[in-house]
Parts: sequence; C-alpha cells; structure tokens
Amino acid sequence: MRNRKARLAAVAGALALATGVVAPAYADAPAPLAAAHAALDAPVLYGRAAYLLDASTGKPLLDDHGGERMPIASLTKTMTAHVVLKLAKPTDVVEISRADVAYAEDGGGTTADLRAGDRLTVGELLYGLMLPSGADAAHALARTYGPGVDGFVARMNATARELGMNDTEYVNADGLPSPRGNGHSTARDQAVLAAEALRNPLIKQAAGTRYHELDATAEHRAYGWRNTNRLLGTPGAIGLKTGFTRAAGYCLAFAGERDGQTLVGVILGESVSARRFSTAESLLTWGHSWGAARTAA
Repeated sequence: MRNRKARLAAVAGALALATGVVAPAYADAPAPLAAAHAALDAPVLYGRAAYLLDASTGKPLLDDHGGERMPIASLTKTMTAHVVLKLAKPTDVVEISRADVAYAEDGGGTTADLRAGDRLTVGELLYGLMLPSGADAAHALARTYGPGVDGFVARMNATARELGMNDTEYVNADGLPSPRGNGHSTARDQAVLAAEALRNPLIKQAAGTRYHELDATAEHRAYGWRNTNRLLGTPGAIGLKTGFTRAAGYCLAFAGERDGQTLVGVILGESVSARRFSTAESLLTWGHSWGAARTAA
C-alpha cells in the first residue's frame, strides 16, 4: 500500500493554502491543493505512481511519485491520437498496409484486427486505436502522418516538449517494447497530456465509447471494437486509455466530470489489472468530494 505519500502531498497542499503560496498549473514540483481532512480519507494507492489533476483549474490534487520516469505501455496511444488530429481531418482516408497488420501481429500487441487493403477514415481509425488499443491502427496512422513511423515519433516528442512534458520520451506510436527500449514518461506528464487531449471532442467521444461498430462498405469490411476501459459505466467517467506491458505493469489514464468539474488522473505500474479501475473510481470520488467541499466553503 502506498497511501502515506499521497496523504503527505495533500497535507502539503493544505499548508500552501494556509500560507497563500500556491504552485502554478503543471509546475515541476506542485503542492497538491487539498484540505487536511480530505487527505486523511485519500484512497489507498497500490501502483508505482499516481497523479490526480483538476483539469478545470490546472491544479494538482494528489501526487504519489508523479514525477518518476517509467514505461507507460499503451497510454502512448493518447499522444498518437492527439498528434494525428493536429495533422489530419477526421474524414481523411488511410489505407491499411500489410506492414501495419504484421507490425501488431509480430510485436504481440493488441490489435483492431485491421485487414490489409481496407480503407478507413482517420475518425474511424481513432476508435480502433483507442478502444481495443490497436497497435495496427497506431502503426497505420504513424506511417501515414509522419510521414513514416520515425517521423511521427519525432512529432510526438516535439509535441511533448510543447506541452511541458519534459520527463517524457516516446520511441514508437503504440507503447510496445522495442529494440530502442520502452520509452518513458511520468504520471504527471500523462495527466497533462490527458487534460489537453480531452479538449478535442473526437478524442473525448471515442475514449468514452464502450462499443463501436462499423458496417461493411466497398472500402472496408465490418468491424466491432470494445473498449478495454472498465471504468466506463461509472457515473461521470469519460475515458481515457488503458495500457499494459510486463515492464510497465497495468496503467490507466482516466477522467471524470461532475458539477462542471473535470478531473484527470493517471495510475502507473499497478500489479493487478482490476485494481487500477477501482482505484481510479475512488480517486475520482475523492477528488470530486474535495472540489464540492471547497465550493461550499
């Protein structure tokens, strides 16, 4: 259990409120803003790192090893979606190649079961990227809009720097282990990205969709994609992305809305898959309760 760090971080935020010293949004060493009484009820944390951010204000609420660099597995695909939609229109068409299909199969990654020769729009591929966490969809998008995968990864890293994600380095568009390593990020950096990505209505819609179907057309066969995010269905939950590799453990970027307040959070290095979802639900409940108490005060 890793609750002590979160409690101490929240208490530090209470001291900041008492002294009138408040860290700026997304600061390198934030003082999470939470009342001391709320800190005593902070959820127990089991993963290697966790971070909770009030996206409505840019203020951190909880920081448990949020600045520690580690692999993030398929949380990488959130940046892939973000960069693609900066470069392409949702109606642009991408043709799936044999290399896209082989990349996911040979790498042992999760796939959207794309078929070579199918032509899908960027908007449709976004669902294949975010719901089943398709490495084939990630490869197709990166190959098309890099141009080339290496060019696309360079764009991902440049975008990370633009967002102030200075502890993040991507090595591919999907988060699979590679000959160049696993890449790395932090819970804090990924929360910053999550808040930014959810500003795009298409990412927000796709990430919050539990099941998406495409009927067969002359351009492609029929597809049906189920979201791997078991947090969906929880009141107020709106996404965002799951991830897993042996090196990264079970990861989750999540978000929730209640009473006009949007919270985003990240859990990294969890050892039990189901527990990342229950912990995220507890963090959202805790964070929204703190927000409601602050408003009432």
